[in-house]
Amino acid sequence: MAQATWLDRAIGAVAPRAAVRRVLARQSFEVLTRGYDGAARGRRTDGWRAPNTSADAEIAMAGALLRDRMRDLVRNNPHAAKAVSVLVNNIVGAGIIPRAASGNEKLDREADALWESWSSRCDADGQLDCYGLQTLACREMVEAGEVLLRRRPRRATDGLDVPLQVQIIEADLLDGTRNGDLANGGRILQGIEFDAIGRRRAYWLFAQHPGDHAVSLRRRLDSAAIPAADVVHLYEKQRAQVRGVPWGTPVMRALRDLDDWTQAELVRKKTEACVVGIVLGADEGEQGIAPSVVDADGNRVEQFEPGLIAYARGGKDIKFNQPATTAAVSEWLRAQLHIVAAGFRLPYELLTGDLSQVNYSSIRAGLVEFRRMIDAVQWQLFIPMFCQPVWDWFTEQAWAAGRLPQAKIAVAWSPPRFEAVDPLKDAMADMLAMRSGTMTLAQAIARQGHNPDAVLAEIAAMNAKLDALGLVLDSDPRKVTKTGVLQDAINASAEAASGQQQG
Repeated sequence: MAQATWLDRAIGAVAPRAAVRRVLARQSFEVLTRGYDGAARGRRTDGWRAPNTSADAEIAMAGALLRDRMRDLVRNNPHAAKAVSVLVNNIVGAGIIPRAASGNEKLDREADALWESWSSRCDADGQLDCYGLQTLACREMVEAGEVLLRRRPRRATDGLDVPLQVQIIEADLLDGTRNGDLANGGRILQGIEFDAIGRRRAYWLFAQHPGDHAVSLRRRLDSAAIPAADVVHLYEKQRAQVRGVPWGTPVMRALRDLDDWTQAELVRKKTEACVVGIVLGADEGEQGIAPSVVDADGNRVEQFEPGLIAYARGGKDIKFNQPATTAAVSEWLRAQLHIVAAGFRLPYELLTGDLSQVNYSSIRAGLVEFRRMIDAVQWQLFIPMFCQPVWDWFTEQAWAAGRLPQAKIAVAWSPPRFEAVDPLKDAMADMLAMRSGTMTLAQAIARQGHNPDAVLAEIAAMNAKLDALGLVLDSDPRKVTKTGVLQDAINASAEAASGQQQG
């Protein structure tokens, strides 16, 4: 609580209200100065621009340029390209595999078999399978910030197991110039149409990419409304926003500056390497390098080349060039790459492949948080926003075509497994978890990225074949112990011992 000063008391004698306002104002100022440092105003924060705009307003102004610049960085900057590749490989890998889980074993087998057949021909462009589309969609999400997937029903005569295909659409085809309120109470925001209660109703899409050369020659390219039920919109929500931004946005300037610095450093090194030595005259102070510099043949030097020794006329002494030291360059570069890795939410070691600063324990601990982030992206973003809608489209179309008895079938998803840093220790941990009852065999198999039902069926079929052939493998726990001893031998020994005791 601010205390009244002698001046406050003096003012209060003639104007009590003014004195009270003065004390209260000073009290508010003291509270402000004791509050958040980030909200302080002063010389240190004069250049801090923090507009109070919505996420949609910011993306509307900067989204297209961010997308273009990020793509340019991925095309030309090796660190940006590696960061996108690492994220995609960890989020999707070989594919996030569905497994029907309705509880009806016959229905689940039918749905899984039909999916296996359909997924190999689901690409509307006819080039990728379903898991290739997952990879492409994930790459677009990371690199461009967002991607669209459109449902494409096909005719029964097209020869597909399920008359359906899906098409990847880049975010550039979403007409961001369409904005405004509608007469029916809805609105359009950056090409996405909402109804009166805020549900997505349609996406306004161009028929061709606006950046195509043939399209750019036209004066106008019109967009059309596609029902939202036929479109999947995949992007990361960092605020209440309707469109996404590239994941590398926080470090785009750092990547660009790193490119510029690398080029400048390379040019400096090339320049230093051009002149190996200068042969000087008796009076070094009067004999300049230019314009009287000649090579060994007496020709005037107009352009320096690597390994050049230049002669000043009348030269009798030689001075060798001493390149500047670069001892701190590697440390500075490592610090910049740590910043880039943080911006992409990657461990530094995965971004650069530099394992010189880690040991087994530190790399294992460093990967824990990264894998937790990947796990969250898979289950909170990619599976509900991409995988599940595709599965629903598949089952609905299969039911409509008479290939499945119902339109809605529950599904379980198996993301790709993380490669173990120490496979033996991880395998032992899984075995202990199963033996203690904290993990089922199906869960352990699913963690490896496989379908438990398919794996168990394959094991049963293989065991039956081995028994029919009379083969006993050391890996068969039914007949061989962990130490390699046959179970039959143990049983025979136990029976013999029991017989001796009875005798």
